Amino acid sequence: MRITLLCLILAAFLAAPPATVTYNLEASQSKFMAHANRSGLLWFKGKSHHLAASDFSGQVELTPDTITPASLRLVVKAASLHETGADFTEPQKQIINKELKDIVLHPDQYPDITFQSTNVTAKGLGGGRYDVKINGNLTLHGVTKPVTIPATITLNGSTLRAVGEFSIDRGDYKVKATSAFHGMVRVDDDIKFEFDILGRR
Repeated sequence: MRITLLCLILAAFLAAPPATVTYNLEASQSKFMAHANRSGLLWFKGKSHHLAASDFSGQVELTPDTITPASLRLVVKAASLHETGADFTEPQKQIINKELKDIVLHPDQYPDITFQSTNVTAKGLGGGRYDVKINGNLTLHGVTKPVTIPATITLNGSTLRAVGEFSIDRGDYKVKATSAFHGMVRVDDDIKFEFDILGRR
Protein backbone atom coordinates (compact mmCIF):
# COMPACT_ATOMS: atom_id res chain seq x y z
CA MET A 1 0.00 0.00 0.00
CA ARG A 2 2.80 2.38 0.90
CA ILE A 3 4.63 1.53 -2.31
CA THR A 4 1.50 2.19 -4.35
CA LEU A 5 0.95 5.55 -2.64
CA LEU A 6 4.58 6.47 -3.17
CA CYS A 7 4.30 5.57 -6.85
CA LEU A 8 1.19 7.73 -7.23
CA ILE A 9 2.91 10.69 -5.59
CA LEU A 10 5.98 10.23 -7.78
CA ALA A 11 3.85 9.93 -10.93
CA ALA A 12 1.97 13.11 -10.04
CA PHE A 13 5.23 14.94 -9.46
CA LEU A 14 6.69 13.79 -12.76
CA ALA A 15 3.50 14.73 -14.61
CA ALA A 16 3.44 18.25 -13.16
CA PRO A 17 4.56 20.94 -15.58
CA PRO A 18 7.98 22.43 -14.83
CA ALA A 19 7.96 25.64 -12.79
CA THR A 20 8.60 28.82 -14.74
CA VAL A 21 10.70 31.78 -13.70
CA THR A 22 9.59 35.39 -14.26
CA TYR A 23 11.97 38.17 -15.30
CA ASN A 24 10.92 41.83 -15.27
CA LEU A 25 12.43 43.91 -18.06
CA GLU A 26 14.50 46.94 -17.04
CA ALA A 27 14.34 49.79 -19.56
CA SER A 28 17.14 51.75 -17.89
CA GLN A 29 19.55 48.87 -18.53
CA SER A 30 18.23 48.02 -21.99
CA LYS A 31 18.05 49.29 -25.56
CA PHE A 32 15.08 49.18 -27.94
CA MET A 33 15.60 50.93 -31.28
CA ALA A 34 13.73 51.43 -34.55
CA HIS A 35 15.84 52.07 -37.67
CA ALA A 36 14.39 53.49 -40.87
CA ASN A 37 16.34 54.24 -44.06
CA ARG A 38 15.77 57.59 -45.70
CA SER A 39 13.38 58.18 -48.58
CA GLY A 40 12.58 61.16 -50.77
CA LEU A 41 14.67 63.64 -52.70
CA LEU A 42 14.78 66.68 -50.40
CA TRP A 43 17.84 68.30 -48.80
CA PHE A 44 18.02 65.75 -46.00
CA LYS A 45 18.41 62.80 -48.39
CA GLY A 46 20.87 60.27 -46.99
CA LYS A 47 19.91 60.77 -43.34
CA SER A 48 18.37 57.66 -41.87
CA HIS A 49 16.30 57.72 -38.69
CA HIS A 50 17.40 55.95 -35.51
CA LEU A 51 14.63 56.08 -32.93
CA ALA A 52 15.16 55.00 -29.33
CA ALA A 53 12.39 54.06 -26.91
CA SER A 54 13.07 55.40 -23.42
CA ASP A 55 9.93 54.01 -21.75
CA PHE A 56 9.01 50.35 -22.03
CA SER A 57 8.19 47.47 -19.72
CA GLY A 58 7.42 43.79 -19.87
CA GLN A 59 7.89 40.32 -18.53
CA VAL A 60 9.54 37.12 -19.68
CA GLU A 61 8.43 33.79 -18.28
CA LEU A 62 10.59 30.79 -19.08
CA THR A 63 11.44 27.32 -17.90
CA PRO A 64 14.97 26.88 -16.48
CA ASP A 65 17.32 24.64 -18.50
CA THR A 66 14.95 24.31 -21.46
CA ILE A 67 13.54 27.87 -21.90
CA THR A 68 10.24 26.47 -23.17
CA PRO A 69 7.47 26.69 -22.21
CA ALA A 70 8.06 30.44 -22.30
CA SER A 71 6.25 33.71 -22.97
CA LEU A 72 7.04 37.37 -23.56
CA ARG A 73 4.94 40.50 -23.15
CA LEU A 74 6.48 43.84 -24.11
CA VAL A 75 4.84 47.29 -23.93
CA VAL A 76 6.60 50.30 -25.47
CA LYS A 77 5.21 53.78 -24.89
CA ALA A 78 4.91 55.28 -28.37
CA ALA A 79 5.47 58.81 -27.06
CA SER A 80 8.90 57.80 -25.74
CA LEU A 81 10.32 57.13 -29.23
CA HIS A 82 12.77 59.90 -30.10
CA GLU A 83 15.37 60.61 -32.77
CA THR A 84 18.99 59.81 -31.89
CA GLY A 85 20.60 59.90 -35.35
CA ALA A 86 23.98 61.65 -35.33
CA ASP A 87 23.34 63.20 -38.76
CA PHE A 88 20.63 65.49 -37.38
CA THR A 89 21.17 68.69 -35.41
CA GLU A 90 19.33 69.20 -32.14
CA PRO A 91 16.79 71.61 -33.75
CA GLN A 92 16.16 69.04 -36.49
CA LYS A 93 15.64 66.32 -33.87
CA GLN A 94 13.06 68.50 -32.15
CA ILE A 95 11.16 68.87 -35.43
CA ILE A 96 11.37 65.12 -36.10
CA ASN A 97 10.14 64.27 -32.60
CA LYS A 98 7.18 66.61 -33.00
CA GLU A 99 6.27 65.09 -36.37
CA LEU A 100 6.62 61.58 -34.94
CA LYS A 101 3.95 62.43 -32.38
CA ASP A 102 1.68 64.67 -34.44
CA ILE A 103 1.71 62.85 -37.79
CA VAL A 104 3.33 59.42 -37.61
CA LEU A 105 2.63 57.58 -34.33
CA HIS A 106 -0.30 59.52 -32.80
CA PRO A 107 0.51 58.43 -29.21
CA ASP A 108 -2.53 60.23 -27.80
CA GLN A 109 -4.72 57.82 -29.76
CA TYR A 110 -2.38 54.79 -29.77
CA PRO A 111 -0.26 55.12 -26.61
CA ASP A 112 1.17 51.60 -26.56
CA ILE A 113 3.17 49.46 -28.96
CA THR A 114 2.73 45.92 -27.67
CA PHE A 115 4.03 42.45 -28.39
CA GLN A 116 2.46 39.31 -26.92
CA SER A 117 4.02 35.95 -27.68
CA THR A 118 1.94 32.98 -28.78
CA ASN A 119 4.68 30.36 -29.14
CA VAL A 120 8.38 30.09 -28.32
CA THR A 121 10.95 27.58 -29.56
CA ALA A 122 14.52 27.34 -28.28
CA LYS A 123 17.83 25.66 -29.06
CA GLY A 124 20.57 25.42 -26.44
CA LEU A 125 24.01 26.77 -27.36
CA GLY A 126 25.77 25.94 -24.10
CA GLY A 127 27.00 28.22 -21.36
CA GLY A 128 23.54 29.49 -20.55
CA ARG A 129 22.94 30.75 -24.11
CA TYR A 130 19.96 29.87 -26.31
CA ASP A 131 18.78 30.68 -29.81
CA VAL A 132 15.04 31.33 -29.65
CA LYS A 133 12.25 32.15 -32.07
CA ILE A 134 9.35 34.04 -30.57
CA ASN A 135 6.09 33.98 -32.52
CA GLY A 136 3.46 36.47 -31.46
CA ASN A 137 1.28 39.45 -32.23
CA LEU A 138 2.62 42.98 -32.63
CA THR A 139 0.15 45.83 -32.15
CA LEU A 140 1.28 49.17 -33.59
CA HIS A 141 -0.82 52.20 -34.45
CA GLY A 142 -3.98 50.24 -33.65
CA VAL A 143 -3.17 47.37 -36.03
CA THR A 144 -2.27 43.85 -34.87
CA LYS A 145 -0.20 41.53 -37.08
CA PRO A 146 1.70 38.28 -36.42
CA VAL A 147 5.50 38.52 -36.40
CA THR A 148 8.41 36.22 -35.58
CA ILE A 149 11.27 37.58 -33.49
CA PRO A 150 14.59 35.70 -33.48
CA ALA A 151 16.79 36.36 -30.46
CA THR A 152 19.74 35.08 -28.48
CA ILE A 153 19.02 34.71 -24.77
CA THR A 154 21.74 34.52 -22.13
CA LEU A 155 20.93 33.46 -18.56
CA ASN A 156 23.38 34.45 -15.85
CA GLY A 157 22.34 34.06 -12.23
CA SER A 158 19.30 36.26 -11.63
CA THR A 159 19.55 38.11 -14.96
CA LEU A 160 18.40 37.48 -18.51
CA ARG A 161 19.68 39.28 -21.58
CA ALA A 162 17.89 39.05 -24.93
CA VAL A 163 19.53 40.39 -28.09
CA GLY A 164 18.04 40.39 -31.58
CA GLU A 165 16.31 42.24 -34.39
CA PHE A 166 13.29 41.95 -36.66
CA SER A 167 11.65 43.97 -39.43
CA ILE A 168 8.15 45.06 -40.36
CA ASP A 169 6.53 46.87 -43.28
CA ARG A 170 5.20 50.16 -41.92
CA GLY A 171 2.40 50.07 -44.49
CA ASP A 172 1.00 46.93 -42.85
CA TYR A 173 0.43 48.98 -39.69
CA LYS A 174 -0.86 52.11 -41.45
CA VAL A 175 2.16 54.09 -40.27
CA LYS A 176 2.96 56.79 -42.79
CA ALA A 177 5.91 59.01 -43.46
CA THR A 178 5.16 62.70 -43.09
CA SER A 179 3.95 64.69 -46.05
CA ALA A 180 3.17 67.95 -44.28
CA PHE A 181 4.93 70.59 -42.19
CA HIS A 182 8.68 70.15 -42.55
CA GLY A 183 8.40 66.66 -44.03
CA MET A 184 11.35 65.51 -41.95
CA VAL A 185 10.18 61.94 -41.38
CA ARG A 186 10.54 60.44 -44.85
CA VAL A 187 11.42 56.75 -44.75
CA ASP A 188 11.29 53.54 -46.75
CA ASP A 189 8.63 50.94 -46.03
CA ASP A 190 10.96 48.57 -44.17
CA ILE A 191 11.44 49.37 -40.48
CA LYS A 192 14.03 47.37 -38.52
CA PHE A 193 13.72 46.96 -34.75
CA GLU A 194 16.83 46.19 -32.72
CA PHE A 195 16.88 45.26 -29.05
CA ASP A 196 19.30 44.44 -26.26
CA ILE A 197 17.11 43.92 -23.23
CA LEU A 198 17.97 43.06 -19.64
CA GLY A 199 15.52 41.25 -17.38
CA ARG A 200 15.88 40.53 -13.69
CA ARG A 201 14.14 37.89 -11.55
